[in-house]
Amino acid sequence: MARRKQYNETEVIEKAMRLFWRNGYESTSVRMLEKEMGINQFSIYASFKNKEGVFLESIKLYNAQIKSITNILENSDNGIESIKTYFFDFLDFSREGAIFKGCLVTNTVNEIKEDSNPVIMAALKRFSTNIRTLFVRNLKQDDKRDVKEIEAQADYLMNALLGLSISSKVFQENQLKNIINITFLHL
Repeated sequence: MARRKQYNETEVIEKAMRLFWRNGYESTSVRMLEKEMGINQFSIYASFKNKEGVFLESIKLYNAQIKSITNILENSDNGIESIKTYFFDFLDFSREGAIFKGCLVTNTVNEIKEDSNPVIMAALKRFSTNIRTLFVRNLKQDDKRDVKEIEAQADYLMNALLGLSISSKVFQENQLKNIINITFLHL
């Protein structure tokens, strides 16, 4: 007879996601996950197979949580202004108290090598591609741009967002807001 889980899967994944966000994928051990999630190694392996499985579930949860701001962008009809608002909203989303944690996806991309874990890298690329697609959709709302310019600007904005994520761990909030304002000055 199978044992019944003595924990809420969403709650333990939330804890794991925060641990990965703080420490990174590579630096997070299964022992650390056990302690943070409050479940034993057997339960981790039974429910998620391995650390990679826990991380992939963490990315799913991260994606669900960031929907609070991506949905606004998805439903917007304000073009570039909506993307700029997304950048400011991202700062708020990535804040924990007075500290900005950056983006879980960006932090992980900076940490792992592309060929070290193709499954994780594919999940990270899907996440980034979805954000870029939202940027393209909003840039298309300004009919003065041609497709090549829109694609180039979407790439630029993705680069700016990744940079903002990294900068948020170093710079003060007023500096980060200045960076966002300058990013959108000539778009």
